[in-house]
Amino acid sequence: MKNKRNSKISDKINKVLEVPREISGEEPKITIVGFNEMLIENYKGILEYEEFYIKVATDIGNININGFNLSLEQVTEDDIAVKGIIESFDIDRIIDDSNKE
Repeated sequence: MKNKRNSKISDKINKVLEVPREISGEEPKITIVGFNEMLIENYKGILEYEEFYIKVATDIGNININGFNLSLEQVTEDDIAVKGIIESFDIDRIIDDSNKE
């Protein structure tokens, strides 16, 4: 319960200070450059990795990337860069029912 309270306090402080959600929270930020590069920030892990398919776990769900000659060019603790011919991507969103009142 204490983590939830601290999270709510942090959310209020970040809102007052106008800190962007992708910096202060755990939500992923996806940046696409043309059809050849995708940067995913705030990811949790790599679930599958093939030359034609990459599956990345995030707090909101799994990001599925489809294409050709896909490679992981940069992998850090905070972000991951996917390069290759990106045909499509989708998100298997996790529905959070805990915020319902």
